[in-house]
Amino acid sequence: MKDNRPNWDSYFMKLAETVALRSNCLRNTVGVVIAKERRMIAAGYNGTPAGVKNCSDGGCVRCHSRSKNILKANERKDLCICVHAEENAILQSAYHGVSTKNAILYSTIAPCLQCAKSIINAGIKEVVYKTSYTVEDEENDMGAELLKTAGIVARKIK
Repeated sequence: MKDNRPNWDSYFMKLAETVALRSNCLRNTVGVVIAKERRMIAAGYNGTPAGVKNCSDGGCVRCHSRSKNILKANERKDLCICVHAEENAILQSAYHGVSTKNAILYSTIAPCLQCAKSIINAGIKEVVYKTSYTVEDEENDMGAELLKTAGIVARKIK
């Protein structure tokens, strides 16, 4: 065996980092991999819904306005049409009829509160993330805390 062979957490996190490269969001780049029985079952990145002009091409009015400093952080979130990476991965599982029950979700960033609710109801048993979620440049791991409250393992790795 090679000494540099990654453990499972490192392996799936590297895959999530690669998935994040597909993100078309102007504000943030996030990648997610859902694994079950040491197999990747779904992946997702943040950006506009399928068939809608990419965020990076002006598809999301809110993200475009934020990039031009027309809107401030957390202002007019109701205008954002982007789908979070966690939601995309869960939706891809549903679309293809693959159960997420007892799966592990690997994310480059801790889930927001809304995504945490989706993760809980998707039956995912564990969430592994690399970076804390931030709101207005402050760490906000409310999503990870909600996961723990629901009995889901949520852990940050280096």
